[in-house]
Amino acid sequence: MQWLMLVVTFVVMAVLQRLARGGPLEARATLALGFLTLAAYVAGTLAQRLRLPRIVGYLVTGLVAGPAWLRLVHADEVQALAPIASGALSLIAFAVGSELTAEVLRGERRRTVGRIVAGAITVPFAAVMLVVLTVSPWFPLTAHQPFRDALAVALALGALATVSSPTLTWSVIHDLDARGPLSRTTLDVTIVQDLIAVLLLIVVVALALPIASHGAVTPGVATHTLLVLGGSIVVGIALGLAAGQYLRAIRGQLTWVLVILAFIAAQAVRLLGLDPVLFALAAGCALRNAAPEHSERVRAELKRCAIPIYVVFFALAGSNLQLDVLAEMWPWALLLAGLRVAGLWGGLRWAARDPAVGADWANYGWLGLVSQGGLAVTLAAVLRRAFPEWNVSLEALLVAMIGVHQLVGPICFQWVLRRSGEVTQVEESHDRETPGTAEHAGDSGAVIVGGSRM
Repeated sequence: MQWLMLVVTFVVMAVLQRLARGGPLEARATLALGFLTLAAYVAGTLAQRLRLPRIVGYLVTGLVAGPAWLRLVHADEVQALAPIASGALSLIAFAVGSELTAEVLRGERRRTVGRIVAGAITVPFAAVMLVVLTVSPWFPLTAHQPFRDALAVALALGALATVSSPTLTWSVIHDLDARGPLSRTTLDVTIVQDLIAVLLLIVVVALALPIASHGAVTPGVATHTLLVLGGSIVVGIALGLAAGQYLRAIRGQLTWVLVILAFIAAQAVRLLGLDPVLFALAAGCALRNAAPEHSERVRAELKRCAIPIYVVFFALAGSNLQLDVLAEMWPWALLLAGLRVAGLWGGLRWAARDPAVGADWANYGWLGLVSQGGLAVTLAAVLRRAFPEWNVSLEALLVAMIGVHQLVGPICFQWVLRRSGEVTQVEESHDRETPGTAEHAGDSGAVIVGGSRM
C-alpha cells in the first residue's frame, strides 16, 4: 500500500504540474513543496523497511522528482523554496551545535578527537592533492594548463576532500536514536573537522593567487570568504547569546522560537550571504555553553519536531542534487571520491595507533565520516568564484561528488552504528512519530539501543 501510495502521489503531481503550467511561481512552488513533503515521507518509511536510513528515502525522492530526473519539480520552483531549505538546514545545524560542549577540548577527549581529526584531514587532503597533481596532464580541468595552475586546482580539491557533514551525522544518530561513545565522538569530530576545513580552504585560496598564473584566480576571494564565513560564526554567536536572554524571559512552548530562528537564518543567508551551517552551529554552541538549561529545552523541542524538518530539508536537498555531470566525468568523479574514502581509511588507521582512539575507528569508524552536505556545497561555490577559468565545470564536478557522498554517507554511518552495537535493531514502524521520544504508536515503533528497549 505504501508503494502504491507513492506511485499515486507521483502520478497526481504529474497531472497537477501540467494543469498549473504557466501559473504564478509562488503557487507552483507551494504545490511542489506539498508534493515533495508527502512523497518524501512515504519514501522514508519505505527506506526504513529496507533497513536504510529514512534520510536516504527523502533525498532520493527529491532527486527523482526534481530537475535532474522526472522534472515534476522545476528548477525555478526549487530556487523559490531555497529560503525554506535554508531555514530547515539551520535548525538541524543549530541542534548539532547545541550538542557541542567545552568538554571536547579537555583532557583525554581532546586527545581522542584531535587525533581522529588530524587523520581525517591530513591523509585525504594529501591523497587527493598528490594524485590530481600526478594525473594533471589528463585531468579535464587541468589538461593543457601550466603546472602552477594544476597545483592550485589540486590544492583546492584536496581542501574540499577534508569537509564532512555534522548535519547528516546528527540526523542519522537522531533517526536511529543511537547512543554511545562512537556516535558521540563522530559528531564531535565532524564539527571540529569542518571548522578546520574552512580555515584550510581559506588558506588554500589565498596561496593559489601567487601560485597560479595571472588571471587564473580571482583576487580578493580569500578575504571575501574569510569575511563571509567568519561573519557567519560571529553573527551566529550573537544570535545564540540573544536567544539565551529571550528564553530566560519565556516559559511557554518553544515552537515559535524555532520558527523565528529559521526565519532569521533564511534571511541572513539571503541578504548577507552567510553560510547557514556555520551560522547555526555557532548559535547552537553559544546557547549551549551560555545557558545550558535553556538549551536543553530547545533541544527537546527540536527532537519533537525533527521528522517534519528532516522531510522538508532533505527532500529539497535531493531536488538540488546534480548528478548529470557524472555521465561525462564519472571516471574522474569516482577517482576523487575513492581517494577521499581511501584517505579516510588510511588516516583513521594512523589515528587508531593511539590507544585512546581505539580499534573500532580503524576497523569501521572511518565510514561515519564519508558524508558531505551543505557546507561543502558552500565551499564549492567559493571555489567556483576563486577559479573563474574553470568555474562552471569545477563546481559541477564538486557538487556531483558531494551528492554521491550525501547519498552514500548515511548508509555507511548507519552500518557503523549497527556494527558498533550502539543501535542493535531498528524495528519496522509505520506510526513512529519522532525518534528519541517516548510517545510512539504501539510497540512496533520501539527502538532497542544497546540491548535495552527505549
